[in-house]
Amino acid sequence: MKVISLNVNGIRQAADRGFFEWMVRQDPDVVCLQDIQADERSLNDSVFFPPGYNTYFFDSLEDPEQAGVAIYCKTMPKAIMTGMGFPECDFEGRFIQADFDKVSIGAFLTPHGSNHENELQEHKYRFMEGFKNHLIKTRRKRREFIFCGTANVARSPIDVSSWFVNQRNSGFLAEERKWINEIFNELEYVDAFRQVNKQDKQYTWWPDYERAWKLDEGGRLDYQITTPGIKHLVQGGSVYKGQRFSDHAPLIMEYNID
Repeated sequence: MKVISLNVNGIRQAADRGFFEWMVRQDPDVVCLQDIQADERSLNDSVFFPPGYNTYFFDSLEDPEQAGVAIYCKTMPKAIMTGMGFPECDFEGRFIQADFDKVSIGAFLTPHGSNHENELQEHKYRFMEGFKNHLIKTRRKRREFIFCGTANVARSPIDVSSWFVNQRNSGFLAEERKWINEIFNELEYVDAFRQVNKQDKQYTWWPDYERAWKLDEGGRLDYQITTPGIKHLVQGGSVYKGQRFSDHAPLIMEYNID
């Protein structure tokens, strides 16, 4: 099973930059998109609905031009679930999940946070806490899960450029790193990409689009988080940098799952 996840930073922008043509060529089984920034009803062009894929959106109730997630999948899911049961997620279109025979796959989007506005950072923390609680409940279920999305947190110094300086910035604050490492250590979820790639500078996001991209100054803010039973089914993983569809890059993972 090939699973691709990407923060498109606006699905229309990504489409204009050739994302869907690239996606079809990749022939993935499942694609999880974050930050679509669009109301599903406004996506009238056929480019957003490529042949061979079932398409599901969950856009923001508060402002359809912000946040939002989507799942594209070849196999029709047994069920689709939206939201995780708390306002910072459900009112803003930050989680959608597709259930298949052997695995459930979800797309999630953590808020950005801010260095300067406490309210935005507290909003991010509330989402993080709600997501963590959802992951705790998920561990009690008798099936496997893959959560694909933007955590907006770099896990460790090898996951962010200028890590010492960035310790003061949202995305690499001590409390944020503690949160994401609790997911992988205490809750025993798996950072799928790090199962197959231990190298540094494996960034999925770059600020200041042109300059940061050229200098490769960014952060690994996007993950595929799996339940422990999938740990030994991860076959490969890569960050695609051949084309730029947004300020994030596609994360491509291969699993030994039918």
